Amino acid sequence: MAKCEICQKAALFGNNVSHSHRRSNAVWKANVKSVMVKQNGAAKRMYVCTSCLRSGKVERA
Repeated sequence: MAKCEICQKAALFGNNVSHSHRRSNAVWKANVKSVMVKQNGAAKRMYVCTSCLRSGKVERA
């Protein structure tokens, strides 16, 4: 669910590495919000990341 519908930013997968260099799985999710957006003159609910909201790629309804 953590995927931006505008820029397609999604979760990143990798490893957490401790001081002793032991590795465990890690997931970094995009900061995605559910917002009402104006699209083709109509209001629609979309999942949009906060960087798209701040940069003005989306107009809120």
